[in-house]
Parts: sequence; structure tokens; C-alpha cells
Amino acid sequence: MPNNPEFDETPSVPEVPDAAPRTARDLEAVFDIPVTVSAVLGKATIQVNQLLKLGRGAVVELDRKLGEAIDIYVNNRLIARGEVVMVDDNRLGVTMTEIVKSDRIL
Repeated sequence: MPNNPEFDETPSVPEVPDAAPRTARDLEAVFDIPVTVSAVLGKATIQVNQLLKLGRGAVVELDRKLGEAIDIYVNNRLIARGEVVMVDDNRLGVTMTEIVKSDRIL
């Protein structure tokens, strides 16, 4: 069945008309949706019996080195990397240093 357009297995891609540039106003509908933001300093794997032996002042070694970027997740999805910073005298924050590119198209 060569050259028969009814049986052409090549997928067609619909043409998208030129869209106007997106602005913050386009996102107003989602501004009030809560999201969970997590900053992961590092990870460790230990056995339950070791976990039960931990007490105040115990140190758990993480898989990151001092000064290495931390991972920033939004709703359990990695979106950026950053550094821990001091916000006030007794509060910590995270500054984003790198946005992680996604394969997903928004």
C-alpha cells in the first residue's frame, strides 16, 4: 500500500498558530494553589537498628559534601539546586543557584 495517504503511518503534527507571549497575568488562576517546597541537604541509608540507637547529638553522614548544592523540590519534583543561607539570626533559607531543566513542556 505504498503512496496511499489513508495508510500513511507518519504521525501528523498539528500546526500551532503564533501565540502571544505569556505574561504573569496568564497564570493568575493558579496563584493561590498551595505547593510543597522541600530543600534536601542530602540523603543517608541506615539500618533500622542503627536508627533506633541514634540519640541527641548523633551525627548522620549524608551523601553530599560541604558546599555542594542542595536539591530543591516542588511537589516532590526536582526543579532547582541552591545553597543554604542565613535569613535572620536564627532562621535558614535557600537561594536558588540553578534551575533544573525539565523534559516536560508546560
